[in-house]
Amino acid sequence: MTGNANTKQDKASILLIYTGGTIGMIQNAETGALESFNFQHLKEHVPELKRLGYNVSVYQFEPPMDSSDMGPEGWQKIVGIIADNYSSYDGFVILHGTDTMSYTASALSFMLENLGKPVIFTGSQLPIGMLRTDGKENLITAIEIAAAKENGQPIVPEVCIFFENTLLRANRTRKVNADNFNAFRSYNYPPLAKVGVHIKYDTAQIYYPELRKPLKPHYLLDRNITILKIFPGMSPHVIESILQAPGLKGVVMETFGSGNAPREAWFFRLLKDAVARGLVIVNITQCVAGCVEMHRYETGQHLMDAGVVSGYDSTTESAVVKLMFLFGHGLSPDEVKEHMNCSLIGEITISDPTKQQS
Repeated sequence: MTGNANTKQDKASILLIYTGGTIGMIQNAETGALESFNFQHLKEHVPELKRLGYNVSVYQFEPPMDSSDMGPEGWQKIVGIIADNYSSYDGFVILHGTDTMSYTASALSFMLENLGKPVIFTGSQLPIGMLRTDGKENLITAIEIAAAKENGQPIVPEVCIFFENTLLRANRTRKVNADNFNAFRSYNYPPLAKVGVHIKYDTAQIYYPELRKPLKPHYLLDRNITILKIFPGMSPHVIESILQAPGLKGVVMETFGSGNAPREAWFFRLLKDAVARGLVIVNITQCVAGCVEMHRYETGQHLMDAGVVSGYDSTTESAVVKLMFLFGHGLSPDEVKEHMNCSLIGEITISDPTKQQS
């Protein structure tokens, strides 16, 4: 149900993890250049934090990482920090550059098995040291959400992205705007909370674990994944070179509409041969919203016949990191296909009634 919870937790302890990104920049008074500031002095730059009444500790990446450089090693580092400090804090806020935030946040949703506390990603489009920054509001609200409890339990015990008044499930998000403050969208899953005068949580949409188990961090990831975007006029030689890349294990194939592709005999032959070699090819739509339904059209049926797996309504970011995660744990191609057809942590909506959430 939707409601306004009493979320004030005066003594809540929050670990703020600053990885890098625009939010952590201030303008040098002499040169005018943007430079990172020391987040240990966070309260000097954001004095409003004192009024929240929470115990906020800071862990800062040294050196801070541009989000363009963030990848599996960075994800593993964040998971390790959370795992090492899990019992000491009520929630975690991760400050991260916006460009790859959806990849990192999606990855952590899989890597933090049995998560029972909030892990809230946020950042900003303008540096926190600038007058019109969106960083202060994003940061303060993310901390408040990470601390929020009802009846002694966290309200949002999952990995999320908070940006511009909206809380989104991490593995449903994508960055859609490079300029506006409202930079992230979740087209195929509703917001978990909307923020105005009050924070209104939609608890029916939040993922609550059925059983409380100890956190189980995962660190194994396989990089041998690629994205294949279908477009008119594709070259057989280019597609063949991609599918035959040495060591390649998984392909996220972005198709037209509800999962369609050109009806070229050579294309289906290449896909079928790749699947026969053990490649897992996952079909997702190029559209910003909607779902792959390969049974709807003849071309989709041909893809199914070639052994291509439905990605349902997955984002590209989530499908990529999910394949990295599954292959990283040594699963066989058949086992990976089976897991891609399941919602592990709310990342897809299964449209086939014969498929159930794991």
